[in-house]
Amino acid sequence: MCGIVGYIGTKDASTVVLNGLKKLEYRGYDSAGIASVNGVLDIRRAQGKLSNLEVKLLEKPLLGNLAIGHTRWATHGPPVERNAHPHADEANNVAVVQNGIVENFMALRRQLQDEGHEFKSDTDTEVITHLIDKALSTGSDLVTACRWAFQQLEGAHAIAVTSQQEPDKIVVVRLGNAGGVIVGLGNGENFLASDIPAILDHTQTVVFLEDQDMAVITAKGVTYSRLDGSPVEKQSTHINWDPVSAVKGQYTHFMEKEIHDQPQSIQSTIRGRVDFTTGRIAFEELHLTPEQAKEIDRVMIVACGTSFYAGQVGRFMLEKLARVKVSVEYASEFRYRDPLIDDKTVILAISQSGETVDTLAALEEGREQGAQLWSIVNVQGSMVHKISDGTILMQAGPEIGVASTKAFTTTLTDLFLLSMYLGQQRGTLSDEESFELVKHLAHLPELAGEVLKDDYNDYETLVHHYHKKDHFLYLGRGANYPIAMEGALKLKEISYIHAEGYPAGEMKHGPIALIDEDMPVLCIVTKDNVYDKMLSQVEQVRARDGVVIALINEDDTLVAEKSTHVLRIPTTHPLLTPILSVIPLQLLSYHIAVRRGADVDQPRNLAKSVTVE
Repeated sequence: MCGIVGYIGTKDASTVVLNGLKKLEYRGYDSAGIASVNGVLDIRRAQGKLSNLEVKLLEKPLLGNLAIGHTRWATHGPPVERNAHPHADEANNVAVVQNGIVENFMALRRQLQDEGHEFKSDTDTEVITHLIDKALSTGSDLVTACRWAFQQLEGAHAIAVTSQQEPDKIVVVRLGNAGGVIVGLGNGENFLASDIPAILDHTQTVVFLEDQDMAVITAKGVTYSRLDGSPVEKQSTHINWDPVSAVKGQYTHFMEKEIHDQPQSIQSTIRGRVDFTTGRIAFEELHLTPEQAKEIDRVMIVACGTSFYAGQVGRFMLEKLARVKVSVEYASEFRYRDPLIDDKTVILAISQSGETVDTLAALEEGREQGAQLWSIVNVQGSMVHKISDGTILMQAGPEIGVASTKAFTTTLTDLFLLSMYLGQQRGTLSDEESFELVKHLAHLPELAGEVLKDDYNDYETLVHHYHKKDHFLYLGRGANYPIAMEGALKLKEISYIHAEGYPAGEMKHGPIALIDEDMPVLCIVTKDNVYDKMLSQVEQVRARDGVVIALINEDDTLVAEKSTHVLRIPTTHPLLTPILSVIPLQLLSYHIAVRRGADVDQPRNLAKSVTVE
């Protein structure tokens, strides 16, 4: 989704902003631009990748110590240069960048055109520049003009504005839940961004804006107010991410790095939350007493995409260990079906970014109906974090690749810990059972590392045979059924191969018609309570000349003999097995995508943080 970066200080502003935008490429975009103020307002824009914008800046540099920049993901108008941000008014006095959708832009555009304003783009964003220009023409200062203009807008937005009329400030606002707005605090310089990695090289002290918050950013400081003009005090947050962790280092792609980060991120997730001497789990941030835990009648997990599949795995964990009713809901559908919610319901949102608009809307629906709101989120201070009654912060660190990997396994680890915690609080999990589970948990980072050993799984043969295939079928049962769907999603996302994840028991109710000698079928056959059932599915695929790629435990010779190819993982507790079984599927998708020449970190048409419906 669109990225925003801004800078004011003593440095060359366009360089700072361009480098910040590069850190936001993972969000997905189709054009980019930067506006700088150095006596006059000057803008450079380009269609396509940031490298195209960089060429323009080399040919004709932007000078000055103030700049705002943007990477655009097209919503209104095609991804061509005239629609790229920043947008300026007719007098080239005001520049605007925006993340979100102006829902009433057609009415505003017609009104402005009737008043004589001429538009140069197809975008909804341009109406904001004309509204500000209209207010300035009446004698308003920039902040007052912005405040009036913002109040005319419907929808959810993050907007930044600068002007040659007042070249010492940037005005920024957050309206609704269109996306994060972060103000970075420096010494004689200040920043703004859509996400932390954009400014992490310069500062780790940030302020998160909330709905209806405005900030006026100068080199000397930042003032905050509400949209209605009332002042507001904001607390800064120290971000303890290491800037180096947002760099690829020895790896070719961020996705490759993040796959290999997983042993460490799993370990970080466990650290500090597990007492290995007693088996007890600590989640003080949920603010839950045993009495309150026993009052919970149902947990409704709301999420999108990869997080939705994590929630489906979590359902098995929560129902088994905490003995609580669990449903898993697509956040994008949740509020439209009038769900049955009461004060004994917990709405558990899962979101890597903490800014996914559908997930935020689902939480708001839960709040209106009296539910308790929990979340599992990777970004401290994000909107999901802020509106939740209790939050489990992932310990994944920055995840740059659009296709989620380490955030998925970190979420699964968090869900396992949460299931144990609720089981202990509700009295459904004994001390002996807890102690046995944490013994398995202690070995999990090491086992994840084994899966990632260079010599542990050989992907070269698989890639050679299957990188030109048009279709894949993924089969799993129990907690590995969502892993089959996640594996298929990864292959679709980054290699553009059609892949479908299916519950193996349902294969005979339709998908079996697709199986022939040209259809690779990846079967997850780990040693759990449905092992024999999965073995039967393998036999059914073989009987129809299907190609079986089996993901198995390392000591399983029976399934290995019946398979065309195998991927192996170590043996662990069945509820922890999905955390290991997804890693080979990530690696397989990655290597196939690389072989096909796909853009692994920035797959076409996808965005990291989806902040519009």
